[in-house]
Amino acid sequence: MAEHSPTRRRRSGTVPVGAALAGALLFALTAPFSAGAEEDRGGTAEASAPAGSAVARNGQLSVCGQDLCNADGKAVQLKGMSSHGTQWYSQCLTDGSLDALAQDWDADILRVSTYVQEGGYESDPEKFTQLAQRVVDQAIARGMYAVIDWHQLDPGDPNANTESAKRFFTDMASKYADQPGVFYEIANEPSGVSWDRIKSYAEEVIPVIREHDPDGVALVGTRAWSSFGVSEDGSEQEVVDNPVEADNIMYTFHFYAASHDDEYLRTLSRAADQLPVFVTEFGTQDSAGEGGNDFAMAQKYIDLMEQKGISWTNWNYSDDDRSGAVFEPGTCSGDQWAGTDVLKEAGVWIRERVKS
Repeated sequence: MAEHSPTRRRRSGTVPVGAALAGALLFALTAPFSAGAEEDRGGTAEASAPAGSAVARNGQLSVCGQDLCNADGKAVQLKGMSSHGTQWYSQCLTDGSLDALAQDWDADILRVSTYVQEGGYESDPEKFTQLAQRVVDQAIARGMYAVIDWHQLDPGDPNANTESAKRFFTDMASKYADQPGVFYEIANEPSGVSWDRIKSYAEEVIPVIREHDPDGVALVGTRAWSSFGVSEDGSEQEVVDNPVEADNIMYTFHFYAASHDDEYLRTLSRAADQLPVFVTEFGTQDSAGEGGNDFAMAQKYIDLMEQKGISWTNWNYSDDDRSGAVFEPGTCSGDQWAGTDVLKEAGVWIRERVKS
């Protein structure tokens, strides 16, 4: 649905340990929380999260009916950001920037995008696994949930990368088996492929994750750039009629407000009434993540997701020169992350909605 390479288009530094500890203490004392639950959860991993943080307050999440629920069985809505591809923008994922996301933005969740192609995982699996783990660890240390995003984009058939996906998710699920704060997004935006092919891929990869982490929520990309098929003249009904044979899963939906109007909004609304849905990527711009912002249409989506309790992460937490990146160009070369002075127009807008 969105081409995220810095060069192509298509349709559709760290802080000292003392400073990091001080930031965690500040967060524990001041950070508000937006994802439900009144008391911090028990358990080793939850107890180690900063007080008041999403993980401390909600613990292990699971799918209950169409909802995402906390350890007490209460429905929660998570709000946060997606990284850009780590092969290009790992410099935007520092202790300082993630302190800002957790403390200044009050985000509940970070999506960590590991591209498969375009100079990503397939070029150096060990390097990009370690990089993904570094950023997930940073999110967990701040009490945020983390989406481990297998960002396959081109080719659109996830089966082209099945063996690599199994290796990646074995490494990730083995490391995070005892952590309540991770999601596994197994295919970013399938395209040009049938739902049956996507479903069979999911039913092959999810058991690999479950072997190591039986409790982690798996996120399954839907047909036509995670649009429930609407971008290729389909609908959510193909998933309703033929769901993935696995428990504790959610289906992903992506939209870009300047390109995807009421037809997509209605699709999301219908799907969320029948299926557990997580919007792991959206923007206020066009489907390439650039151009002018359609805040009015984007607000319709925000209101719908609030009404139906749909969790979301916005694209993207970087200083890419496109309008969809929240930071002004050059921000990631500096050390100022908090506040609105470093943000583009879309960054100011989405920060307010993460905080709300």
